[in-house]
Amino acid sequence: MNPPRIAFLGLGIMGSGMARRLLGAKFPLTVFNRDAAKSAPFAAEGAAVADSPRAAAKGADVIITMVSNDEAARALWLGKNGALRGAARGAVVVECSTVSVGWIEKLSAAATRRGCELLDAPVTGSKPQAEAGELCFLVGGSTGTLERIQPVLAAMGRKVEHVGPSGSGALLKLVNNFLCGVQTASLAEGLSIIERAGLDRAKALDILTNGSPGSPILRIFSARMAARTYAPNFLLRLMAKDLRYARKEGARRQVPMNTAVAALKVFDSAIAAGHGEQDVSAVIEPFRQPAPPASSS
Repeated sequence: MNPPRIAFLGLGIMGSGMARRLLGAKFPLTVFNRDAAKSAPFAAEGAAVADSPRAAAKGADVIITMVSNDEAARALWLGKNGALRGAARGAVVVECSTVSVGWIEKLSAAATRRGCELLDAPVTGSKPQAEAGELCFLVGGSTGTLERIQPVLAAMGRKVEHVGPSGSGALLKLVNNFLCGVQTASLAEGLSIIERAGLDRAKALDILTNGSPGSPILRIFSARMAARTYAPNFLLRLMAKDLRYARKEGARRQVPMNTAVAALKVFDSAIAAGHGEQDVSAVIEPFRQPAPPASSS
């Protein structure tokens, strides 16, 4: 049986690693990226390069997108030369981007009209996990459709979890990133207290990361914050976007999301200070600026 033909759209920090895992697994692969320069290396590695999402999707059995937000995904799928215009009946549409549940509902309806089947399959993990094939896919949609493309997802991840009907993967991913965002904002504030008070930072972080507050987020991001190494594994501005999407989903279910509101203020402050294109751990940097002098009255 021939392996499924795959179209992969979006070759950013995450998508490039995922697409290379598919190439390594010998799947026939066509790629598209809005910035064509990011597609060029894939041609040298054996992928076909398309000049539009529609052209990439033509003849594909599985069409995967990994982009930054609802707007970018909508342009790829439903734009003038969008992927759904080139998709064949029976193709499986896989949205791996971290997007809103509202967008998944719209994409599902559009895919159904085209005769395609949708899975929302966002991932946990960042750049290192994408490159190593160690992502975890959170999949919403039909179990039968998931079974059809299980080998494709398995080539890019260590775990594929079916979490419910269409939209469930997108929703759980937003909850996941909401929790990560709140922890990261809290860490930035806590570490700032430690630094301003002159405590032994290394000792304090050893106690915290190995104590009750310890978590993978605390261990990984505290090390980056301490070293001030902010080469992006996950862009800071995208965490702010995910917190906004999570707030909308909370509002749909009458959950106030007060901690998301507080964390978003911290991230927006970092974006305003010019850190949006750095790693999410750069959220601490505004706290490290000298406090303005107290005004005399």
